Amino acid sequence: MSASAWVQLVAYLVTLLVLAWPLAKWIHAAMEGRVGWLQRIERGLLKMAGVNAEHEQGWLRYALGLLVFNALGVLAVYALQRFQAVLPLNPQGMGAVTPDSSFNTAISFVTNTNWQGYGGEATMSYLTQMLALTVQNFLSAATGIVVVFALLRGFARHSAKAIGNVWADLSRATLWVLLPLSFAFALVLAGMGVVQTFNAYQDVTTVEAQTWQQAKAGADGQPLKDAQGNPVIEDQTSQTQTLAVGPVASQLAIKMLGTNGGGFFNANSAHPFENPSAATNALQMLSIFLIPASLCFVMGRQVGDMRQGWAVLGAMTAIFVVAVVIATAAEQAGNPRLAALDVDATASATQPGGNMEGKEARFGIEASSLFAAITTAASCGAVNSMHDSYTPLGGAVPMVLMQLGEVVFGGVGAGLYGMLVFAILAVFVAGLMIGRTPEYLGKKIEAHEMKMVSLAILLVPLVVLGGTAIAVMAGAGKVGIAAPGAHGFSEVLYAFSSAGNNNGSAFAGLSANTPFYNFMLGLAMWIGRFGVIVPVLAMAGSLAAKTRLTAGEGTLPTHGPLFVALLIGVVLLVGLLNYVPALALGPVVEHLILWGPH
Repeated sequence: MSASAWVQLVAYLVTLLVLAWPLAKWIHAAMEGRVGWLQRIERGLLKMAGVNAEHEQGWLRYALGLLVFNALGVLAVYALQRFQAVLPLNPQGMGAVTPDSSFNTAISFVTNTNWQGYGGEATMSYLTQMLALTVQNFLSAATGIVVVFALLRGFARHSAKAIGNVWADLSRATLWVLLPLSFAFALVLAGMGVVQTFNAYQDVTTVEAQTWQQAKAGADGQPLKDAQGNPVIEDQTSQTQTLAVGPVASQLAIKMLGTNGGGFFNANSAHPFENPSAATNALQMLSIFLIPASLCFVMGRQVGDMRQGWAVLGAMTAIFVVAVVIATAAEQAGNPRLAALDVDATASATQPGGNMEGKEARFGIEASSLFAAITTAASCGAVNSMHDSYTPLGGAVPMVLMQLGEVVFGGVGAGLYGMLVFAILAVFVAGLMIGRTPEYLGKKIEAHEMKMVSLAILLVPLVVLGGTAIAVMAGAGKVGIAAPGAHGFSEVLYAFSSAGNNNGSAFAGLSANTPFYNFMLGLAMWIGRFGVIVPVLAMAGSLAAKTRLTAGEGTLPTHGPLFVALLIGVVLLVGLLNYVPALALGPVVEHLILWGPH
């Protein structure tokens, strides 16, 4: 990896920590109802909704509330897509979205996946983009935040029957955390050139058309003609281009801060109206990790030991740095097959070098590879380059980051509660090795907790690998594969890894907007989201009911380098071993073919 790439990575991580520390204080105070002037506003709003924040719920009622709330969200998003042709704020006259695509998109945005099998600017009206998709960007991110707070309360409380009030928690996460951050970020983005308008799409005269008209004219300004009087240069068929515009900045802000990823445009953050400059690109990368990093510090405050939050953050950062180094180095190495054609892919003053296929020339390999690692380490899925065009090893990095469970910072809330699941497994493994009952954050880890951990860890790989197997065997699944062989398999594996782990990015060579993939991926997204959330909430309820233990001589310290190394090892071994055979059939084979003898 080049020196400039290292500087970029270090600057990114330092800036992230500087911003995350103060934000953690605000998130913790707001979510626990400790901001006096907010309490007065909140009390009135909740009273109008018929909610008493003091009446807390056990884990089962908390989970049922979340499930019903999100199921209603699916119905609302589905209906808005199906009826958008007769609804207002549709200046381009977009028709109704097909039933299977509506089904897939509704589940996608409700589960914080934001997988898009369609082009946003060619499919969705302004109303659908705002009222259906952007609203769910807020609510799905809020769902992740409230689940991690419920789990942290389980560790922090003792002999308790309740883990919070789901309606109060959702309101606080949306009103006091996500909305203010998104409003401020949207203003910054609009000021930096991101489009924000309700005007219809704009028809403009292209630069090529102007140049063409000049080329047709002679010195006297008249059209050039031959001896027979015929035009030397014929008119081109079209001199205008339609530029899609819309309320982009307002959707982009929560898309990034909420680790959602659904772009207004089909090209996502590679589109100049959605990501106009290197400065907006840097801000977008920072915003993806901002809340997940802050929640690690929130964890330390909630359990009364900041060292615990630092330990989790250290494990996340270590895995992330290794992923960035591998992805960047692989892309900078380029395609060895081009050397046989006497193509010079060495970086120089006149060319970026390496594998520039699918990269935005404005950002190059370094910013593109960093963005790819960030967006797949988090459950964001926004892209500023096409992952399908990466080298086999470079493309494997985003895939593996998703397959780990997106616990390397991860989605808003989801990354931390996913990493805490692995932390519980790590202390269980350590307890088996030394013959002691495992403990974590003062709570004894027993059979019930380990059953829930097993469900949370194994269910998603089952969905991902099972869905991939069905897709590569079924005729309807094979039809969508554009590239034969190992890369085609990687496209399918990436799609189900992205859906099951609620990421949303894609190896876009797969034609996934079909009834088969829309249903299969929609099912994977729902199970991948709530198949983890329900066991996590069950653990929260069980932990909250336990008494707090006093650390003894045989207690494993969970805040030092030894535990960080153990946690990293468990994440890599348990999280990745499920996928090794599948990875061997896809990116590993493709890498060996690319770099093998030829």
